[in-house]
Amino acid sequence: MNILVTGGAGYIGSHTCVALLHAGHAVTVIDNLCNSRAEVLDRVQALGGRTLRFVQGDIRDRDALARAFEDGIDAVIHFAALKAVGESCAQPLRYFDNNIGGTIALMQAMEAAGAQQLVFSSSATVYGQPDRVPVKEDAPLRVTNPYGRTKLVMEQLIGDWCAANPQASAVLLRYFNPVGAHPSGLIGEDPRGEPNNLMPYIVQVASGQRPQLRIFGNDYPTVDGTGVRDYLHVVDLADAHVKALDYANAHTGCETLNLGTGKPCSVLELVHAFEQATGQPIPHEIVARRPGDVAEYWADPARANALLGWTAQRDLTQMCADAWHWWSQGGGLAKNNKEQDS
Repeated sequence: MNILVTGGAGYIGSHTCVALLHAGHAVTVIDNLCNSRAEVLDRVQALGGRTLRFVQGDIRDRDALARAFEDGIDAVIHFAALKAVGESCAQPLRYFDNNIGGTIALMQAMEAAGAQQLVFSSSATVYGQPDRVPVKEDAPLRVTNPYGRTKLVMEQLIGDWCAANPQASAVLLRYFNPVGAHPSGLIGEDPRGEPNNLMPYIVQVASGQRPQLRIFGNDYPTVDGTGVRDYLHVVDLADAHVKALDYANAHTGCETLNLGTGKPCSVLELVHAFEQATGQPIPHEIVARRPGDVAEYWADPARANALLGWTAQRDLTQMCADAWHWWSQGGGLAKNNKEQDS
């Protein structure tokens, strides 16, 4: 199939492009590079053993979208979005415009091109504070920030589009906590400035780039008082997108699936796993809880297993080892290009 990947130069998008190339698909990437770098696509092609097509542009730009679709696109995997929770609270209009506006423009371009299949990068953020764990797909949706609200509205837009188009097919993938890197060390999570996610922050502490890790709260009702999450290897996550694409190709309608390991892990457990996997000490301090953080949050991935035949294969040790390998092997294009923000 000819697959358009929006945001394909980003962290999850780049790993998914490798998986798509390995599966024999032709890939076109559209990315405005606001939080990624074009160089990663050279590495994706080296890992995938095949070339891809790159259109630099924003999905809100109709001309850029027209260029992306001009060679004929069968299906779309949609990653392109702004994704920082704190930033979304400070700049909600920017997030609504970029994430929701971009999705509308993309789906209009899909309709014009006759592309009927869509795999969407959603987020477990849509669940907010869950009533119980593990979280199933039918749990109440309680977004608590503008970023999560954009993801929920994007899901609803896609669901309405499928309802109005009997031949359309969409799979909405609600991720929990993607971590790790490709085992080659060629691609991985490469945030600009201070990381929003835990694993790259740990990696930067291990490398000496940051003095210590701040752990927000140790008084939650959890195994060790720190927050509990579901960490998922990014390569497993990428594989799920290929399986979701296959599912969309064989079915119509809209399905929603959780992607996680189903295995809870606290912040301190992740820190200790990283230390054991890499031999690198992680100095840390306990600070006050962050507003809005929940105590426990992990997935019930049974539905993804039933519909896609997908189960996470890589354990916490491999997640940590691959993340460190990516950084210690010179990964981190920002570091190589001396562009990393202070």
